[in-house]
Amino acid sequence: MDFQFTLESFDSIYADWKKVQDNTSKSSIFSSPEWSKVWWQHFGSGAKLCLGAVRRQGKAIGIAPLAVKGNVASFIGNSDVCDYLDFVVEPGEEEDFCSVLLNNPANDKILRLDLAPLRPDSTVLNSLTKVAQQQGWQVSCSQEDVTVELDLPALWEEYLQLLSGKQRHELKRKLRRLDEEGELNYRASMDANQHDIDIFLKLFQDSRQDKAAFLTSKVEAFFRAIASAMAEQGLLRLNILELDKKPVAATMCFDYKDTVYLYNSGYDPDYGWLSVGVISKALCIKDSIDRNKKRFDFLKGGEAYKYHLGGHELPLHRCSLSYAG
Repeated sequence: MDFQFTLESFDSIYADWKKVQDNTSKSSIFSSPEWSKVWWQHFGSGAKLCLGAVRRQGKAIGIAPLAVKGNVASFIGNSDVCDYLDFVVEPGEEEDFCSVLLNNPANDKILRLDLAPLRPDSTVLNSLTKVAQQQGWQVSCSQEDVTVELDLPALWEEYLQLLSGKQRHELKRKLRRLDEEGELNYRASMDANQHDIDIFLKLFQDSRQDKAAFLTSKVEAFFRAIASAMAEQGLLRLNILELDKKPVAATMCFDYKDTVYLYNSGYDPDYGWLSVGVISKALCIKDSIDRNKKRFDFLKGGEAYKYHLGGHELPLHRCSLSYAG
């Protein structure tokens, strides 16, 4: 077969990347060209861009979005703001893609691939590790976290029946109690306007000390930029829960294909006794069901509320591949 490996820029590869991304059902928003470009602009300093495309007779069959430091290549992205990452490959082309990637001349100075976080259905775990071992690479993979997701039924009442009796009763009780406290309004903002982004960031920062510490000026700039970039793609859904016109909780979500990603959230701790944080996420699930989405992705981390709301966990892995030639 006439294979070719080319090094690209974000602009030169965009159309091919977008096409391959759209063709594979297991690709995530975190490996999209838009997300990767924003991440690179905010966090790529100190690394060399190694944005590769594998082509068969001129047609792109896969994209390798990598950043190189020294002789180690990692995905464009990191686990702090990208919940899982992977190569972007046309279905059925995984093994050819991996073989060409590992044999390309640009790899002369790359002695190790450090790849994470990886879902169980990733190209890395299912194809690259096997091809790499066949070519003499040393492969080491280990679990480093979990992600939690929920398959959505067609109706809210069907969703409630998926919960345990205790959790169903608790959720209904919390919804009823909040409704009795005042006038509720749950609204979605999709244009990344500064007012609503400011509301979200304040609630995010106020809700927990670790979130406040995480929200450095660089992370805040990234959050604002990624919200804007996703809004331009029609993917942003910033949900704000108001009680008597006061914002008390918010979720930043992204619609991608048939999945809603719960990217981050925050709430006013003065209203914690009303469980506004959990309720805002339950209403987000209800909104996703009403819009006929098929999956709700709570994303990385094993927080208890995700399981209480019906989620099931999947392991996330890290793989290190070292060239032994």
